[in-house]
Amino acid sequence: MPELPMPAIKRHGKHMFAAIEYAGLLLVLMATVVAAAQEVRSMMHNASVSVTDLLLLFIYLEIVTMSSVYWHTGRLPVRMPLYVAMVALARHMMLDSTKLTSLDILAEAGAILLLGVAVLLVRYGHTRYPYLDENGHSRTIS
Repeated sequence: MPELPMPAIKRHGKHMFAAIEYAGLLLVLMATVVAAAQEVRSMMHNASVSVTDLLLLFIYLEIVTMSSVYWHTGRLPVRMPLYVAMVALARHMMLDSTKLTSLDILAEAGAILLLGVAVLLVRYGHTRYPYLDENGHSRTIS
């Protein structure tokens, strides 16, 4: 069996990892669409829509948006998972409000506040210290 030169191995490796990455991205996207459809079906079956249902749909929408951005740019903006975490914590507080102690509620509210501050810091960092491409031009990734 002839030996492959290193550039060929690197090229094939990059293609293999890209294929795995896109397959995983499609899997996440399909699972998100199925979960959102199940949630809508559940809301229709119950003939009611609650705020927690809407927050869950927003989480699904944000995951679809993350997938879209990642598909088009090859990069995942840091802010998007932070938004998902903020909405998920708010939803958890609403769902389990009767089970949470006052300290739990304060801790979760503090976590949401910290995530909000993180979003602001990331936004500030991207405007103050933008990413540069190979030519030294500013790129926006938020």
